Amino acid sequence: MTTAPPPRPPRSPAQVYRQSLWLLTARDLKVRYATSWLGYVWSVLDPLVMAIIYWFIFTEIVGRTVGEAPYIVFLLAGLLPWMWFNGAVGDATRAFIKDAKLVRSTRIPRTVWVNRIVLSKGIEFLAAIPVIAIFAVIFGAELTIGVLWLPVAILLQAVLTVGLGLIIAPLVVFFRDLERAVKLILRFLFYASPIIYGLSDLPAGLDLWASFNPLAGIISLYRAAFFPDQLDARAVLIAAAMSLVILGVGILVFRRMVRAVLKEV
Repeated sequence: MTTAPPPRPPRSPAQVYRQSLWLLTARDLKVRYATSWLGYVWSVLDPLVMAIIYWFIFTEIVGRTVGEAPYIVFLLAGLLPWMWFNGAVGDATRAFIKDAKLVRSTRIPRTVWVNRIVLSKGIEFLAAIPVIAIFAVIFGAELTIGVLWLPVAILLQAVLTVGLGLIIAPLVVFFRDLERAVKLILRFLFYASPIIYGLSDLPAGLDLWASFNPLAGIISLYRAAFFPDQLDARAVLIAAAMSLVILGVGILVFRRMVRAVLKEV
């Protein structure tokens, strides 16, 4: 006579959350690339084309006066993190609206609907990092000890992006025009961030104000892998402080609004 296997212990809320987060993230990635023959290529093609355009303009037309050589690597080190940030914040405006039925019917913490966007875009970013390595080899950019700052940059960017997502996602449910406003703000923020230039290229005094854009410090951490002189300790400290504050504000806003959001979607 066989005995029945002992019942599995109940999963903790943290385990349920992690499993739900991973399943939703995997679903997003599968849906995005299921009908695409090129798949992975599309995740890097957009920033790569942008980098080539800016590289051609600044090196072949007007003469480069910003950044460091090789400029294509300099550009990619700013553009790839920007694509993660831009994609996650932009998609956060539809975090609840797109999957309204699932948001209402599931019992998992609703923050998962924001975090799965940040995670899926972050995975695409990590998958695109080899592109920088390839261009670094081609153009002779040397990897420095500054590459050790890469995990810090990723962590800070994740904290910042999650915080903004937690603020934006519930607000858009009640203020639909905010979705278009976010697109305009992101377009402005692209040029206000040191992506096609570095903080050191700005006039004296302006670089201090630019440091209060948390992306400035984060991008300087990414660039430190190949351009150690681009690392700005002041901007990094400001980025860390602002990212934590934005995350705290995001958590408070989300907790206050989540019940009203569930009634509205």
